[in-house]
Formats: sequence, structure tokens, C-alpha cells
Amino acid sequence: MLDDRKKKILQAIVEEYIEKAEPVSSGSLVKSLNCSSATIRNEMAELEKYGFLEKPHTSAGRVPSQKGYRYYVDELIRDDKLTKREMDLIKEKLETKVNALEDLAKIATTTLSEITHYTTITIAPDVNNHIIIDIKFVLLGSRVLMAVILTDSGIIRESIIKFDEDINQNQVDDLTFIFKNKLVGKPLETMNSPLEEFIMEEMQTGINIIKKVIEEINKIIMESQQVYLDGANKVIDMPEFKKVDVAKDFLNVLDAKDLVADVLNTGIADDINIYIGEETERDELKNFSIVTFNHLLEGKDIGTIGIIGPTRMDYSKVISVMKYINKKLRTELEIIKYLNKLIEAKNDGLIKVVT
Repeated sequence: MLDDRKKKILQAIVEEYIEKAEPVSSGSLVKSLNCSSATIRNEMAELEKYGFLEKPHTSAGRVPSQKGYRYYVDELIRDDKLTKREMDLIKEKLETKVNALEDLAKIATTTLSEITHYTTITIAPDVNNHIIIDIKFVLLGSRVLMAVILTDSGIIRESIIKFDEDINQNQVDDLTFIFKNKLVGKPLETMNSPLEEFIMEEMQTGINIIKKVIEEINKIIMESQQVYLDGANKVIDMPEFKKVDVAKDFLNVLDAKDLVADVLNTGIADDINIYIGEETERDELKNFSIVTFNHLLEGKDIGTIGIIGPTRMDYSKVISVMKYINKKLRTELEIIKYLNKLIEAKNDGLIKVVT
């Protein structure tokens, strides 16, 4: 446990180092802390002894250790570091009309990077347990069909299906009728071989056509999680990346999408998670920090947003932005949920659409 004075000194050192990227001396803290330089030096020595600070060999000042950053994040951080202009920008961006929940995730990714100036990564959700509320087939040509699947969380999946033989509108209508009857109200993972066999027993359109449709829809449902990335170039100008090995590690991490997805998906659902340096237990990430947030809507995964940057990250700014974006995302997601309920009601014949 640290006493109040040590807490204030540690907080001041962390925040000054984040801002200036230079080791912090006792003299630079005298005015802001209203303590003598000797008192601050003694406290800094104690904090160093406890492992919260480190002393670079080339400087008389101190820098936070990973333990110091962790204490700062857990005990001292403020999450109100947003300007009115930044809040207005987030609100404006997230209220942009979108056609799918994935579009909203991409906008959130770009906005987060724009405000924090760090690299932002978003992992698209695992949608297998999301419930299908509508499915449509649109004939684009004599041998080309588009399949569109909408889930209860606003996830849309589309696929262009090409055939080796002509198909007509009557066959498309048959497809729509059969697939709606068998899939609406069920999770996406329903699309498997037993369902294929079940539908084929009732399908008059043709075995080859139904096989092709199920094969292509399976591809878009079972595809690996998509990774959206923004602002990869924004951190390269930071002092830490002047070291070739650090810059190389960073680029390798971004290139290894499986590694990024694994780290982002290890967090506690519906909470902000912060991993500082070696806490990730990945050697490639020892010089970086990752802040993630996993979004849930009624227990369903709707994606994970993460920020990656140096351990000298402005955690207060990142968490402030992330919390505000999450608040606004929930509003937009509730709107999507409401619209989906209208679609369900329409499909069930409970409401009529008058044109």
C-alpha cells in the first residue's frame, strides 16, 4: 500500500512521462506537488525500491516500470479525459447511417484511432449462436444468385452464388420459402449437413442448386473472424519506435492476425481489459500495451475493439474514449435491435408495411 504522497508522486511521474517521453526529475515536480525537491527525491527512491519506478542509466530522472503503470491504471487513473469536441465527434461518427453492425464496428475503430492516435484493431464477432431473423435470395442473372442473411444482433451476411446451369425466379422463390421456414428463428450454426439433407427432402428446385446454396452460405458463416485495423502508421513516429527491434516487433504483431485476435479475445466479456507489456505473456508484445473492450448485446458477442501502443500509452485518454464510444455504441445497438424486432414482427404477419 502506498501513502497519499507516494500516490500523488507516482501519478505525476506517470502522467508527465506519458506526455513528454522523457525521464522525470524531482525538480520538475516541485511546483505541481508543492513539496521540496529533497522530499520528492526521497519518495522517488522509495518508489524505485518498491519496483514502481526505474532509473535509466543515462539519466538522473525516473520512468514508470510496468508495475508502476499497473498501479496507476488500477488505482490512480481518471476516465474523464475527453473534450467537448471529441465527444461531439464520436457522437457524429457513430450516428452515421449504416447497413450492418460490421459497418458500425469499422466506424468505431476509425474514430477511436482518430482521437487517441494509436493503432486500433477490431475483431468481428463469432456469430454462430446469433439467431437468423430473415433470409433472402435475389436473382442477379440467369446463373447468379445473391443470398442475404440477417441476425437478431444486426449482423448481415451476404454471398454471391454462381451456378453451372440456369435458374429462374420460380426456383428462387422456392429457395426463399424453404430456407425461411427451416432457418428463421434458429442460430446460424444450424447450417450444417443434417439441415442440408432435411431441406433436400422437401426441395423441388434441384439437388445441385440446393447443394451449391448451402455450400456458399456455409463459407460466409464459418469464415474466420475478420480483423479491422486503423492507424497503423500513427504510432511509428513515437520515440519508442526509433528502436529498430521495437518497430519490427510492432509490425510483426500487426501482420500476425491470429496473434492479435487471440489476445483481444482473452478479456473478460463486457469489461475493459488492460494488458501491460509482459502481462500478455507474449514475447512479441513485451514492449506494448493493449486495451480491449468486448461488446455484448443480450449475451451475444458483437465484437471486440482493442488499442495497441507502447507501454507509455495515455491510458486515461484511451479508457475515456473507449467508455464513451461504448456508451454510444449501446444506443446504436439498441436501435438495431428494435429494427430487427420490427422485421421479425413483419415476418410473423404481426404488422403490415403500407407503401
